[in-house]
Amino acid sequence: MAVADSHADEHHDHDHHDHGEFIAHHFDNAEQQFDSGKLGIWVFLVTEVLFFSGLFVAYILYRNHHPEIFEQAHVFLDKWLGGVNTVVLLFSSLTMALAVRAAQLGKNKQVALMVLITMVCAAVFLGVKAVEYSHKWDMGILVRSAFDAPTLAAALNDGVHPEPTVILGLKFSKWLVTLSIVPAVLLVAFLIASGVAKGMNKDIMSKFMACMAITVGGYFIGLLGGYFYQEMTADSHGSHAMVTPADQDGPMVLYALTQDEDHDEKAHAEEEGHEHEHGEDDDHDHAEGAHAEGEHDHGHEHGSSHGPKVDPADYNRDIGIFFSIYYCMTGLHAIHIIGGIAALAWILYRSLAGHWREDYFGPVDYVGLYWHLVDLIWIYLFPMLYLID
Repeated sequence: MAVADSHADEHHDHDHHDHGEFIAHHFDNAEQQFDSGKLGIWVFLVTEVLFFSGLFVAYILYRNHHPEIFEQAHVFLDKWLGGVNTVVLLFSSLTMALAVRAAQLGKNKQVALMVLITMVCAAVFLGVKAVEYSHKWDMGILVRSAFDAPTLAAALNDGVHPEPTVILGLKFSKWLVTLSIVPAVLLVAFLIASGVAKGMNKDIMSKFMACMAITVGGYFIGLLGGYFYQEMTADSHGSHAMVTPADQDGPMVLYALTQDEDHDEKAHAEEEGHEHEHGEDDDHDHAEGAHAEGEHDHGHEHGSSHGPKVDPADYNRDIGIFFSIYYCMTGLHAIHIIGGIAALAWILYRSLAGHWREDYFGPVDYVGLYWHLVDLIWIYLFPMLYLID
């Protein structure tokens, strides 16, 4: 009986052992809790890798069986915007690593700053991606079942695009405006919530809401950066296409945005030969040639395409296979970015509350591992989709 009482007392003492704040009672110490959490996050990350693996396998199979489709379709992706997003995510990995290190040292203010920068980078990424998506949707570049070849041909031949929405004198795609409604509402809501919390003397909540507003502001930074880049590219090319694939090699030239000088010279020589064969029509042909030249100059003035006209029938609907994979991969990755922002927001709030100390920083490390995986996946997606050549 005495032995049983002794064991009961030991069990009671163990249950009421002082583990410190945030250390769960069922762990012997903080180190055991950290190791258990680390194992759990790695198991979760393995399932994430398996989740994306199916899409990577689909990519490999389709590219192996239809390489020409990938070579033809990837020219519609802007490698510079994709490159900027790659740099942004790489920088966010650095700031996330610094946040983990600061948490290990118990520097909560530094953790909050580094996490905030990471969240802003994530929002910038989404803003740039919204510009890419909206531009493609305007041109009818959708998944295979909805691929709109006539709309794409009209955009490339005549520069015909859907009527834009004018905001502050700037012309934005209606798709881009639609994608930005939720961020705009969140921005206003966070600013109002920050002011209300400050009025109620809830300093931590006020700071947190202000940081969330800054994060959403990052989305609009990326959006405006991508928008102005797109406008400058359109001005330099005389078209709203985001790339100039005239230099691309492949079995089928999808479109051209610049006039080939050699083609002009050849056409001119053929026209002279035709005039010599039909001397009686020289004046008439000259007048028609002048009229055609005037039309060409007029088209150049209005920014229409200078290359040969493209026929919608030239656009094999199977090109949409590439974009089906593209939207699945990048869309799923964007969803993980949004989930990462939510997890980082939780870390940010706890940093402002001063929860991290030298023996308790596990959540920051776990979220950091997740964020590094998200960045790593994009490191693979960027060359697979944007740098096929």
